Amino acid sequence: MNKNMKPIVLAILGAAALFFLFSCEDKQNEDITQSVNKSGSIETAVQVEHLDSLHDVLITSHKVWADNHEVKTIFYRDTLPSLGKINTTAENADGDTKNVHVKKDYEIFITVK
Repeated sequence: MNKNMKPIVLAILGAAALFFLFSCEDKQNEDITQSVNKSGSIETAVQVEHLDSLHDVLITSHKVWADNHEVKTIFYRDTLPSLGKINTTAENADGDTKNVHVKKDYEIFITVK
């Protein structure tokens, strides 16, 4: 490599490294909100409750907001098959650990269009 090009190459590599470091910074997700726009929106909540050893219940609720008033609340309940149980380690407030048998939970993924 030509000695005159060495400082240019080092400067380019240094700039690229700085750009990489600054681009890894945590970015705010502007889609996440702390409050609901009650002038006109639909607020949705999804949860799964364990019913018995064989079944879980998926509960979906929608609150419809218009002009800062809750216009309507809609609930749906669906029975799902239980995912069974798993063995895991639990820890209490004192730091003591114990192997326990607990029900598996569903993961919830939501796609909004």
